[in-house]
Amino acid sequence: MKSEDNKAVPKVHYIEITDAHEGQRLDNFLMKMLKGVPKSRIYRIIRKGEVRINKGRCDAKRKLILGDLVRIPPIRVAEEKELISAPAYLTSCLKRDVIFEDNAILVINKPSGFAVHGGSGISTGVIEALRELRPESHFLELVHRLDRDTSGCLIIAKKRSALRTLHEYFRGDGVKKSYLALLDGRWEKKKLIVDQPLLKNVSQGGQRMVKISSSGKPSKTLFKQLALYQGATLVEASPYTGRTHQIRVHAAWLGHAIIGDERYGKTEINKAFKRRGYKRLFLHAHKLQFAHPVSGEILRLTAPLPDELQALLDKEQ
Repeated sequence: MKSEDNKAVPKVHYIEITDAHEGQRLDNFLMKMLKGVPKSRIYRIIRKGEVRINKGRCDAKRKLILGDLVRIPPIRVAEEKELISAPAYLTSCLKRDVIFEDNAILVINKPSGFAVHGGSGISTGVIEALRELRPESHFLELVHRLDRDTSGCLIIAKKRSALRTLHEYFRGDGVKKSYLALLDGRWEKKKLIVDQPLLKNVSQGGQRMVKISSSGKPSKTLFKQLALYQGATLVEASPYTGRTHQIRVHAAWLGHAIIGDERYGKTEINKAFKRRGYKRLFLHAHKLQFAHPVSGEILRLTAPLPDELQALLDKEQ
């Protein structure tokens, strides 16, 4: 990055596009570069020709190409917020629990209790912690999400091209997912497909919920019984669709909510299991299968069940 006038504050900047931003729309790129600048102003400087690509005027929807030189005019941006360090436990997990990594993607075994990204009331999530842990990485973006209390396989893209391809997989049927869940009670069936539409953001007592509703989106989950215990059933849950809280709501519809689910489960049952040592949601993203976004090789990845959950199951034997 270089400036036209070293005395000007703020300065004109030139940014050469690398693979971290290749394929991104110009307006989205500028919103990321010019944090705190109103969208209306960003579109105005594009429209007036103050933003240029390779010395030429450009459209806000123009997709950036590797090697493009983007001129950004003098403009004041919001001051960077003070970096909040990630919790030590999260950092140690992210260093230790790498399932797969190459120059295009990173797959980790996400720990329970951490959001995948920061947001309202959350200063640091998994992706922010990873960026802090790997300052040399120019591009790290979440491919999909897991609930805060769910552990297991989480994919992060290290290239924009990989992110685009993986998003296409998730929009279609390019990713096979299976979860391990412990349900309350003894579910005697061997397997069952729950095909119930889900409607999200239904307010219930001030809390945002997902519920089964004919006006919701089609949602389908296959449940397979793996083991029966005293008052609990271990199942493999394979979602064919990727709706918010899908497995949790479908499990509750079966009449056997997931142990530790404080939103869709039963309070007294959760309290009873907590006394037995079950202190978190027993839902774990166990396996993923998809074609590598660059090589096309089929990847079959497994996140081992966390030690604390495996120890609890061993006691149930």
